[in-house]
Amino acid sequence: MNNLIKLAAAIPVSDAVPILAASPVTLSTPDRGLDLEMKVTAPVTDRDLPIILLSHGHGPSLYIPSLHGYGPLADFWAAHGFVVIQPTHLNSKVAGLDPSAPGGPAFWRSRVEDMVRILDRLDEVVAQVPTLAGRVDPTRIAAAGHSLGGQTVGMLLGARLTDPHDPGAIDVNLKDSRIKVGVLLAAPGRGGNDLNPAMAANPAFSFLNPDFSHLTTPALVIVGDADVSPHLTPRSADWHADAYHLSPGADFLLTLYGGKHGLGGVAGYEAAETTDEDPDRLAVVQRLSCAYLRTALNPGDPAWSDASDALRVGAASLARVESKSQ
Repeated sequence: MNNLIKLAAAIPVSDAVPILAASPVTLSTPDRGLDLEMKVTAPVTDRDLPIILLSHGHGPSLYIPSLHGYGPLADFWAAHGFVVIQPTHLNSKVAGLDPSAPGGPAFWRSRVEDMVRILDRLDEVVAQVPTLAGRVDPTRIAAAGHSLGGQTVGMLLGARLTDPHDPGAIDVNLKDSRIKVGVLLAAPGRGGNDLNPAMAANPAFSFLNPDFSHLTTPALVIVGDADVSPHLTPRSADWHADAYHLSPGADFLLTLYGGKHGLGGVAGYEAAETTDEDPDRLAVVQRLSCAYLRTALNPGDPAWSDASDALRVGAASLARVESKSQ
């Protein structure tokens, strides 16, 4: 029992099971400049386990934007039946690449390629994790990403990108049909005139220009209603909900009351960069995202309806859920 969680305890969740974590799990990638390292976290029991690819953000910490971060999500999802794979993207400070290197500082294309590479070589990844071989279901794959990781995942779900400063980045389509569902956490919204003018004029960040009209894969979008990002956009916190409002695929929006960019603490335990740390808020993200993925990957599983109904009844002061089907 976690006595820090109060209202969110009303949201049902399956019993947690012991987990194991293996890192670094490494794929040799000579064409990438650095080998691709990742952490794999999984339940110690059960078979036919679904997979979540988890893409980190571009935050200020040294280790959180890497395979070493996002324990509150990876540990929770694994303890409730998922295999979670977290790559260290090239934008990570741990990677040590010069931000001015080609593709830097965000390395947006390489980030998407990392996720695709993991799927292409999934057998190699699984084989490096003790006891995991033969226990993974490669037909049930989800992707989740926070902040810049949300844009990475959005592209895998079908969102396209045009970088006005890059002639080779016109209507870029990197959708991967092997990913059946996604979770976008505090992802960037629409670019163009919705970007801070200085950001839009900076060639290093002008890629923040997604086209959500092609995002057709089902997705849960999670935002905080206090996540104001003036360094990115002059708009209010609703900018982070664009993937829900502007795409045909994103079917649910979870809005956290008082939530800022840390969404209660998704990036790490006791992380100083989380300005809205709150165990109840974090628990809403954990429980609702887990329930959404369970139902999306197991049609007929009532986890999502049970969890969202419980939120409305027992924890409505923490967050709200919107659906395009309502």
